Amino acid sequence: MFEVPSLSQLNLGVTLPALSLALGTCFLIVIDLFIPKDRKHLTAWLAMAGLAVSFIINLLIFNRNEEAVFGSFVADPFSAFINIIVLLTAFITILLSVDYIKRTGMERGEFYSLLLFSASGMMLMGSANDLVSVFVALELLSIPLYVLSAFRQPDLKSEESGLKYFILGAFASAFFVYGGALIYGATGTTNLTDIINSVNYILGTQSSSTFFLLLGAALIIVGLGFKVAVVPFHMWTPDVYEGAPTPVTAFMSVGAKAGGFAALLRILAYALPAFMLREGQTAAAWQTTVWVVAAATLILGNLVAISQTNIKRMLAYSSIAHAGYILMAVAAAGTSGVANEATRAALVYLLAYMFTNLGAFAVALAIEKNDGTGTNLEDFVGLSKSRPMLAMMMAVFMLSLTGIPLTGGFIGKLLVFQATLEAGLIPLAIIGVLTSVVSAFYYVRVIVNMYLREGDGDPAAGATRYVRWAAYISFAGTVILGLLPSLIFNWTNLVNITASLLTR
Repeated sequence: MFEVPSLSQLNLGVTLPALSLALGTCFLIVIDLFIPKDRKHLTAWLAMAGLAVSFIINLLIFNRNEEAVFGSFVADPFSAFINIIVLLTAFITILLSVDYIKRTGMERGEFYSLLLFSASGMMLMGSANDLVSVFVALELLSIPLYVLSAFRQPDLKSEESGLKYFILGAFASAFFVYGGALIYGATGTTNLTDIINSVNYILGTQSSSTFFLLLGAALIIVGLGFKVAVVPFHMWTPDVYEGAPTPVTAFMSVGAKAGGFAALLRILAYALPAFMLREGQTAAAWQTTVWVVAAATLILGNLVAISQTNIKRMLAYSSIAHAGYILMAVAAAGTSGVANEATRAALVYLLAYMFTNLGAFAVALAIEKNDGTGTNLEDFVGLSKSRPMLAMMMAVFMLSLTGIPLTGGFIGKLLVFQATLEAGLIPLAIIGVLTSVVSAFYYVRVIVNMYLREGDGDPAAGATRYVRWAAYISFAGTVILGLLPSLIFNWTNLVNITASLLTR
């Protein structure tokens, strides 16, 4: 007979960061019905208040290491750090959105609710300790983004981006489900903690389940590879990024990556690090595949970005390239003894990328016109004359994306390269360094347009108070992380992805 679990058995207290945000968003939908159309900025403020509450709760349970909901949810420093990245991303995105959706005729309260639901899914991706939970979180992350991508209807580019994202996203979800089914068939469980023990048994008995386990892991990499936009699952990215409303593009470029990589690290580095096909190996069976995909992503993303003339498409290919750098850390996590170092490197990189990329999109949004034009690289010519503060911040963001010292981007790349070398993936590290040099061309081109080419400069009518706040926050985060990285290291040092200290 089925027994109703008690609250103590569910241990819902540790799920509150994501749970409070999801429940608060449900209330926000109802409250928004009573807010007049000309005062929808109140909905934005309520959304930011919900994010602030979730952020505070997350800080209070940062050091917890517990499971909840029968082992399908885990609260630990890893998931708490992912929550910080996602919540800050959503907060800055709302600042970018308040005036943008008003001046472009998209001012509808459900915009913020969809944004928060997607953020809840991203948080759950980092906390999911079961393949079924990961799938549910993946859909909660994705479905609102499909709608938000097409939110600027009747703009044809926006509608196209939403439809393209939806169709390809459905295929990616199918790959993930099929991969999860194969892993379940091989191990008899979907719980990640139990999969660890099952993998050891399968390898010890030389069971035929090894093949299904290998195929299942490959399909999961395909499914999540789509979400983080790595080669060859990247084809949707440029069109979707260009057609979606700019704040939505900024949000998905960071948030979807944070959620996707959190799930990849949780599944590969936590549940399958011991999946080695030959006795005496020190690297997981999936490592070679991941590092080859990372290398291809680095090369294609950086080379194709050179030919882009639109800032949103350029940042789209840049986003693909940065997914390659983070995937370097995932590959490094496949080497025995390097998983924790690689995971911490990936987290710092995600945080630095969050501040830098959102800041770049904030400046791009400031010069974008109401009809969606004004996002070509030529529109940045002379910006240092018309808007010197915006130009200065954009220059720092471009340097950080390149990986120049004293910026957050440099710290992230330094840690990722260190982890890659520690794992013995020297060819991958060399490719990473060389492609970083290549990326300097298209990032510095923006700086050249702003400072060295003659022009009156765009008036940047979109640089409203909220957009400037978003740019200032991003700028401060980029600089502080570059100058005082020890502030973040104190947090990431608590992350231990391979720890088996969870209690049921």
